[in-house]
Amino acid sequence: MIRAKVIGAGGYGGVGITELLLQHPEVKLACLVAKNDVGMAMSTLYPHLLGFCELPILAPEDPAAEEPADITFFATPDGVAMASARAVVEQKGRVIDYSGDFRFPSAAAYKEYAQRIGRDPLHQAPELLADAVYGLPELHRTQIGTTTPVVGNAGCFAVSCILGLAPAVKYKLIEMDTIICDCKSGASGAGKKPSATFHFPSRYEQINAYRLGGHQHVMEIEQELSRLAGTDIAVTFTPQVIPACRGILSTLYAKLAEGVTRAKVTDAYEVFHKNNHFVRIFDREAAIGTMHVRGSNYCNLTIDIDDRTGTLRVVSHIDNLVKGQAGNAMQNMNLMFGFPEETGLDRPGQFP
Repeated sequence: MIRAKVIGAGGYGGVGITELLLQHPEVKLACLVAKNDVGMAMSTLYPHLLGFCELPILAPEDPAAEEPADITFFATPDGVAMASARAVVEQKGRVIDYSGDFRFPSAAAYKEYAQRIGRDPLHQAPELLADAVYGLPELHRTQIGTTTPVVGNAGCFAVSCILGLAPAVKYKLIEMDTIICDCKSGASGAGKKPSATFHFPSRYEQINAYRLGGHQHVMEIEQELSRLAGTDIAVTFTPQVIPACRGILSTLYAKLAEGVTRAKVTDAYEVFHKNNHFVRIFDREAAIGTMHVRGSNYCNLTIDIDDRTGTLRVVSHIDNLVKGQAGNAMQNMNLMFGFPEETGLDRPGQFP
């Protein structure tokens, strides 16, 4: 039985991983930490957990919050994990971080990312970056092994786009300079925070694009697709928020390479995702949407070709709070501790 700690337990990412850990047969939830709601029982903050989790939320400076754990989840913004991960690793613990702190392989790459999104470019634990792994199991299953100290959990938009485009990029099905990612997310992607923009009257019947000057997930999408392609890739990425609680729908476009047929595309996607339990592939006739992944760790991909324009069109559906966050994090944890990858996650979700 491994001991798990959740830092940032009071937010959507924190309660999401708490819900999953409570159902994991090999994990004991040892500690919940947050800056807000200190002293409150988790079941008081989130009444649906009554009878499942009565642990109190501890302040970061509480001595009990500093007790070692086998795995520490940082459900926190950029800058938090990098300030604390070294101490966790020195205590022989492992780290899964939800932010961009450990998604990039070097201090130079992190600096480029931070400058793109207007953050402090100085990484506080650069010595950990070389051994950190980008946390998308479908691409880095082998590297996310039992000796990995730190995993930078993939961003939600990045999960949907990378899983949808990876076969096309790896097998050279498309013209690499024509990729467009048109992505829509439920409002929970902004996290649990008071904001006039996310006040109900501002979101009801409102759809808007945002961060057109540079979204925090673009660089990781380009990083992972470039690794697969063996050449630098840049994408046109448009994030939008829609009046829904959860779910991401990413419509991904690219011009087909010369001579690529519908059959070749279908075969390539089936081969690439053959061993990816949480990726399901559908054809253009399937009536699916974000409802069909809600509450699950699955990514549903609709694969299509627009024959008139010679364009590949992939529609990728995930739950942003599960496969886009906490579920993907647990999938990483399973790999890090040698558990079957599906442990605690193999459930269909919720309908309707």
